[in-house]
Amino acid sequence: MTTPRTARTAGTLTFTSYVQARGPVLLRAARSLTANPSDAEDLLQTALTKTYLAWERIQDHRALDGYVRRALLNTRTSQWRKRRVEEFATDELPEPDPLPAPDPAEQEAVRDAMWRAIMKLPARQRAMVVLRYYEDLSEASTAEVLGVSVGTVKSAVSRALAKLREDQELAQVARHDSQVMAA
Repeated sequence: MTTPRTARTAGTLTFTSYVQARGPVLLRAARSLTANPSDAEDLLQTALTKTYLAWERIQDHRALDGYVRRALLNTRTSQWRKRRVEEFATDELPEPDPLPAPDPAEQEAVRDAMWRAIMKLPARQRAMVVLRYYEDLSEASTAEVLGVSVGTVKSAVSRALAKLREDQELAQVARHDSQVMAA
């Protein structure tokens, strides 16, 4: 069934018959303009849409291939121009500025102060803190290694951390380190 838009009169070339006859040739032309076969199909579809809209105005149907090829080229050129606006080539990747690296001497001072504060703890609390935080054992594993209950580990570690928070030397070094990082 033909519509008024796809046929002028009986016996003349219709848009549908033109696309059926010349489609493979036009698809090859579209593929020569783009590397991706899917993009070529989209490009041809767009060019054929433009041709369909101008079908009534085209006087010489022998020049249809040229018309469609020109529509292919114009459409592809428009795509290239649009892409250039969206993509920018740069010499360097746009990455955020890295944070300043902490001073190794400051880090060592904090580690030393921490270790001195841990050495002030009673032996049992020290062992639990070392196993939990330096050896990264769970509370259950720490309790198993020391032969005590999990509740004992929890309470002893809690008291040890409270003592470490109150250690003046450690607090002073940590405060100095945070001021250096903020500056």
